[in-house]
Amino acid sequence: MIDILIPTVAQGLLWALLALGVYITFRVLDIADLSVEGSFPLGAAVAATALVNGYGMLIAFFLAAIAGALAGIVTGFFTTRLKIPALLAGILTMIGLYSVNLHVMGKANVALLRVDTIFSYAESFGMSATVAMLTVGVVAAVFIGCLMYWFFGTEIGTAIRATGCNSQMARAQGVNTNRMIVLGLLISNALVALSGALVAQSNGFADVGMGTGTIVIGLASVIIGEVLFGTKSFKNCLISVILGSIVYRLVIAVVLQLGMPPNDLKLFTALLVALALSMPLIREKWLERQRRA
Repeated sequence: MIDILIPTVAQGLLWALLALGVYITFRVLDIADLSVEGSFPLGAAVAATALVNGYGMLIAFFLAAIAGALAGIVTGFFTTRLKIPALLAGILTMIGLYSVNLHVMGKANVALLRVDTIFSYAESFGMSATVAMLTVGVVAAVFIGCLMYWFFGTEIGTAIRATGCNSQMARAQGVNTNRMIVLGLLISNALVALSGALVAQSNGFADVGMGTGTIVIGLASVIIGEVLFGTKSFKNCLISVILGSIVYRLVIAVVLQLGMPPNDLKLFTALLVALALSMPLIREKWLERQRRA
């Protein structure tokens, strides 16, 4: 059981950066950003290509974050300047990034065999592969979570939150809401790209199709975390998202152990997200029925 639990928790922590990025657009900005499905493999492609070509790990992560941020800026430009609806803007960016990812890698996938990654670096300290993945996941999730908590408590971070909460009131207070939307999308996609870079190094390859369904995974992590762990404060929300990513991975591991075919995972995830989203309504109906009884 431990042999399955630790790697599953580690994977949940690596994917938590994706969930945090989705949380920024879905909850903070109140925007459905589908460019996530393009920026996730973009981060993986950029990091893998940089590592294969002999660049260091820090440069690989830096380039992945910059690439994701540029993808977010493109989506923000479509939304704020060209007045394209946010949902359609994300779809356009996602479609365009498919070709960009192919150009970055030069082919459909890039293997990281016999290439130094952040996990092999952690293993050089005497850790096993599983413990190394868990350690990297914990450090990444805690560091990014603390950084987000600090940033969104600053004046700029508060302006981004105000833009998503009430854009008209934010404009009345002198906030450039268009700039805040672009900045929020930039940060979100940068985090998603970093998650892609970590997952690619964990899997040992980067593939152009590895972003399929990532928006559903991110939403599932966010919704499950909010339902199970609450949203009393912004700090509580960040912790809930990270824990939600872990719980989602644990649920997937359990259903696979119970014999669910891997081909049905996307359908199961979609149903799980639908159920989690409907939980407030179900709870309200149940409480109303209890009062009537």
